[in-house]
Amino acid sequence: MSSSELAIKRTAHVLLPDPRRVIAKAYLPGEEIAPGGLPRAALLMERVLKIPEPEVASALAGVLRGFSQRHKGFEQILERNFEKTKHYILPGAQLSHDRRLLIGAYFTHEYSVEASALFNPSMVLAPDQTNLQPGHRRFVMSLRAVGEGHISSIEFRSGTLSAASEVAFDPVGPRLVNAERAAATNYDKGRFAADLNELGAGNRITQSVLSQLPEQFSIKDLERSLGSLEKSGPVGPLVYQTAKTIRALALSNYVTSFPADSALSERVIFPCGPYETRGMEDARFVRFIDDDGSVKYYATYTAFNGFEIAPQLIETDDFMSFKIRTLSGVAAQNKGMALFPRRIDGKYVMLSRMDHENLHLAASERLRFWDDIADLRRPSQPWELVQIGNCGSPLETKAGWLVLTHGVGPMRRYTLSALLLDLADPRRVIGHLPIPLLEPDETEREGYVPNVLYSCGSLINGDTLVLPYGFADYGIKIALISMPELLAKLQRSAA
Repeated sequence: MSSSELAIKRTAHVLLPDPRRVIAKAYLPGEEIAPGGLPRAALLMERVLKIPEPEVASALAGVLRGFSQRHKGFEQILERNFEKTKHYILPGAQLSHDRRLLIGAYFTHEYSVEASALFNPSMVLAPDQTNLQPGHRRFVMSLRAVGEGHISSIEFRSGTLSAASEVAFDPVGPRLVNAERAAATNYDKGRFAADLNELGAGNRITQSVLSQLPEQFSIKDLERSLGSLEKSGPVGPLVYQTAKTIRALALSNYVTSFPADSALSERVIFPCGPYETRGMEDARFVRFIDDDGSVKYYATYTAFNGFEIAPQLIETDDFMSFKIRTLSGVAAQNKGMALFPRRIDGKYVMLSRMDHENLHLAASERLRFWDDIADLRRPSQPWELVQIGNCGSPLETKAGWLVLTHGVGPMRRYTLSALLLDLADPRRVIGHLPIPLLEPDETEREGYVPNVLYSCGSLINGDTLVLPYGFADYGIKIALISMPELLAKLQRSAA
């Protein structure tokens, strides 16, 4: 029993970080200038180029023996990383295939994506519901993985739920796979200008750059416009900083795709954009059904560059190709945005915590711009007085929108609770639990961050709420909660 006196069953499932889960990613030694006036990377390239050709083949063979079984398409990874560093080589230099791969190996390293922690899951129904036993449903679970340097990435697991909400995970693929990344194919000039204004870069230089662009432009169009600006005269501080902001915004909108033969559990979305260099945190996935019946999966997440945070949006149809987009507007601030699973009165609706402490509700006719915002709930109970937030996208029930929340109380202890919002007007809170729904037990207190329970999204399966949650910012467990009991308790709280 939990402190809410609801019948809550913790399953036997425990997902823990596994340091063997590695990717091979580009490794660029520091760009600081070494004695002699060259960057360290350039000096390394000089040393590798001096290796006699017979030794190149031997050194490469050792690399392939030690690492090719750990990574799919390992030679292709080395070739790509060579391409990222070949600007350190004199133009016209002729290199053997083996030397190119060996150079790539010197500029590659393994990164253990979940060496430190695996937590804060969200759960949605999978796109493919075929070939299942009667009463079973397939799910996709996202997870926040944390590795060296506290860098967060997004991993996945899959499995099935029986009619009785028995949870079964699919086997985890043996190797993570690298994604192919590409810039967004086109940008909308009006939207891009609005985003630049949000970033405080709406100035005469921005206007000059945008004036040379069509209404729908590509990254190449943008680079041509920036190039003409930078060639027009000396680049002063304002020009330099504005151009840097424009490029950063453009590169924060990209597509990341995985091989068709990879298993879902082998895919990891590793931070790529300028605003997420230190991590992609707490993805809240939702299965969104539009007014025409079409289905799309979205996820909001927090991008972190080491100094600032920014909410961003993931869009996918198949969990194989993912579009990454920026969000803007006064409501798109801080952490904890969570999209409702359908439009309400023709508008997208989003939970927000724009001020870091309170729950808000935002509405918009555009998925990526959020200005219309209203207060929803402020901390009122002792266990949530530090701050409250959501634990994923609202779940639709006949009684109302079920919103799982987290509250932070004394000793920075995180507990989970719940609200019930009116179906037609979700600005109205029609029920709330006066005490926590789920609290850390003695097996869940110790970890990377003690005394924390947190979730980024759950799933209703028949009469059961399937609630995956992170504990101590270290591992993942699953709780099963009776929906009739939970809704009855929420409705009684409104009486």
